[in-house]
Amino acid sequence: MASTLFILILCIVIFNYVFGLLLTYLDSTKWSNTLPVELQGIYDAEKYRKSQDYEKVNTRFSLFSTAISFGALILMLVLGGFAWIDEWVRSYTVNPILMTLMFFGIIGLASDLLSTPLDIYDTFVIEQKFGFNTTTPKTYLLDKLKSYMLAALLGGGLMSFIVWIYGATGEWFWFIAWMAITVFTLFMSVFYSNLIVPLFNKQKPLEAGELRNAIEEFSAKTGFKLKNIYSIDGSKRSKKANAYFTGFGPKKRIVLYDTLMKDLSTDEIVAVLAHEIGHYKKKHVLYGLITSIISTGIIFYIMSLFIGNPLMAAALGSVHASFHLGIMAFALLYSPISMVTGIIGSYFSRRNEYVADKFAVEKFSAESMKNGLKKLSVINLSNLRPHPLTVFVNYSHPTLLQRLETIDKISAKSQ
Repeated sequence: MASTLFILILCIVIFNYVFGLLLTYLDSTKWSNTLPVELQGIYDAEKYRKSQDYEKVNTRFSLFSTAISFGALILMLVLGGFAWIDEWVRSYTVNPILMTLMFFGIIGLASDLLSTPLDIYDTFVIEQKFGFNTTTPKTYLLDKLKSYMLAALLGGGLMSFIVWIYGATGEWFWFIAWMAITVFTLFMSVFYSNLIVPLFNKQKPLEAGELRNAIEEFSAKTGFKLKNIYSIDGSKRSKKANAYFTGFGPKKRIVLYDTLMKDLSTDEIVAVLAHEIGHYKKKHVLYGLITSIISTGIIFYIMSLFIGNPLMAAALGSVHASFHLGIMAFALLYSPISMVTGIIGSYFSRRNEYVADKFAVEKFSAESMKNGLKKLSVINLSNLRPHPLTVFVNYSHPTLLQRLETIDKISAKSQ
């Protein structure tokens, strides 16, 4: 039975990799050195060629890095690497919490050592070549150290608590662990910008002036109470533009990248923020949080049915049933279900994007919304012609062309 489970895990890993290759190939069939008719007026010929070069370079690099990750995972499975790490950990401690922390700590460190050279190449070669990177080696190193610190404190702390719950409560483990994760998720949803973001970026209240006045005027017009409008120094890492909405109640805030304020006009920025406010007004943020919490509970329940089964550890080559090997085996086995739920989630996310676009068009300006979306796509050298299957599987947002077409339809109906 363990050998059957092992073969099933291998098949799942291979399928995921091959399916990813298929999507990459389908996307490559949409590449073109000539500006397509449907993109005229968005890209000029030279900028479009640059976006295609960027897409091709990133695709080749992704194929290389994915192949390394796939090869490493296959070797770990075939050569019994997970069981070997488990045995090594057991030679130092029999405490289940320490074993779990050491097991996942070793895997996480090894994975990071494998991916860091690739990430450095991506940041300092590819992104640099196409004019995006502004990260200094010092910033990169500090980011890495801070990420390690957060992983140890937050990730290690949560994992320790969950392992302790598993040993102390037995059959009720899944429910108590779910509640603990829910509390943590809610806390981070409210205080992420106050506690985590300042470790990496400087945030400051948006200065008084035309932009702040326009944002406050629109917020008041739509009944959206907003006092916290911040700018963030995104330009210290990249020239790509962005903005995001975070928090709930009095802690909700809008954060604008300094690159966004540099590249977009006041009306275009307000239109982008109107879209984000639309998500909040239509309760997409709340529904997304509730859905995430429910799905996490379901995953914990299903995991609780399998995690203590000795077959889970045996499938990875170990004779010792353990919490950490059970989680590892379950994560690999659950990935097909995760793919399906991800596709469903992406579908509803794309639908919500249309709803938020409609809010922005009806409450502010269709033309400003379209211009803002176009500029962001061109600035970021976005791929505007992905294959439909890639969009269906992976995209949480509709393509730019789909959004522009929908905005035109909404605008026509309102006239």
